[in-house]
Formats: sequence, C-alpha cells, structure tokens
Amino acid sequence: MDKIVILTFDVEEDCPPFAETRRGMEEGLPRVMDLLEEFKIKGTFLFTGRIAEEFPELAERAGKKHELGCHGLEHERFDRLSFEEAKRRLEEAREILSRFSDPVSFRAPNFQFPDMYYRILAELGFKVDSTKARHKGWGEGVTEINGVLEVPATTTSIVTRLPWKIQKRFHRKFESPIVYIFHPWEFVRMPRTLRPDCWFGTGESALEKLRKLIEFHLDNGARFLTLREFYEEYQKLKRE
Repeated sequence: MDKIVILTFDVEEDCPPFAETRRGMEEGLPRVMDLLEEFKIKGTFLFTGRIAEEFPELAERAGKKHELGCHGLEHERFDRLSFEEAKRRLEEAREILSRFSDPVSFRAPNFQFPDMYYRILAELGFKVDSTKARHKGWGEGVTEINGVLEVPATTTSIVTRLPWKIQKRFHRKFESPIVYIFHPWEFVRMPRTLRPDCWFGTGESALEKLRKLIEFHLDNGARFLTLREFYEEYQKLKRE
C-alpha cells in the first residue's frame, strides 16, 4: 500500500504567545500555497477563527483550493476551559470558518484537548481530528474518540527545519499516514529575540526544505491527501 502523506498547517499569529505579529500570514502562507499549487498538492490549513476574520482572502483560498480546518477561536488552551466555554468557542470558530467552507477537520492548540470534549466536535460536525501526536507519546495510531476519527500528528515541526540530510532519515522511517505540522511563520525569518524554537530554521530555507520533502515523497510513490480526504477513504474502507 502506498504511503500517505498529509501536510497540515496550523494557521495562527506568529509563534504564539511569544509574538504578536502577522508576518506568517502576510508573507509566509501565500508562498506555501503557491508551492503546493505548483505541485498540484492540497494541504490542510487549520485556521483559528480570528485569523480567518483578519485574512479572509487566505481563508477563502484555503477553502477553495485546499482544505480549510479549525484550530480553535483564538489559539486557546482547551484543557484550561470548561466544557461549556470550549463548546461556545468552537461554535463561534466554526461559524466564522463556515463563511469560507464546511470545516470537518480540527487540531487543538498546544496538542491539548480533553477526550470528553471530542463530543463537542462530533456535535458541531467535525469528522476528523489531529490533536494527538506521536512525538507527544501517542501510540495508538489512527482510532476513533467519541465519534471523531483521530489521525495523530507524526512529528514536531522542528524536525522539518533541520538540515535536509539529517531530517531525510526521519522521513524514510515514518509510518503511514505521515502527518506533518507546519506554521505560516516558519516560512518567514523570525527574529532571534524570540525563543530558539520560534526562529531556528525559519525563512527561505524552511520553504526550500518543504519543497525537498514533497519531492522526496513523490519520488518514493507516496500519495498526498488532506485530512478530509483521508477520513473519506477511511470510511470507504470500513464499509467494504
């Protein structure tokens, strides 16, 4: 079976909460979308509701040419919110994103989302989540949690900013489906006054490494899917 690669992008302000700029949206995200469209590959762009309001043209482009998903309302920590407050914020985020597309995919900021809150996702029409993460210790693989398909993230975005010869070793070993995480701000050179993980490997080199990653997987026969497309294929296989 072909390897499946899913490119996901957490669309938020620059390296929250350590910066309040929007250079990733102004400069980084258009470059990323151009690159993916050059390869005729769709990405899953998980917008916060507030960023979608600030940059409606990019949210619309994501909805029309890729997949538009949800990354919360304001990049909040859901594990610090009550059930009722989490639901209110997710309802508002979904209402905003629904102006541009019909979002079915979700990832919680900071990979923090209580299992009981998956019921909220299901009630609001979200079908697939990618909050659990292998690099955070998740070992169950693809599974279902309270009516939502969980497709765990494979690796932290720090890996995809390492020198190419080093990170290529990881790509060879990753098991399908490989879910990568990126952020728009990674494709802009971030200032060294921020935390090291906010500036390390950012800028033009990050974009070039994304190109190399795409070419690597294409050369090895991988298929690129969005989270929505993976969910649809998964459901089809279950019925067969």
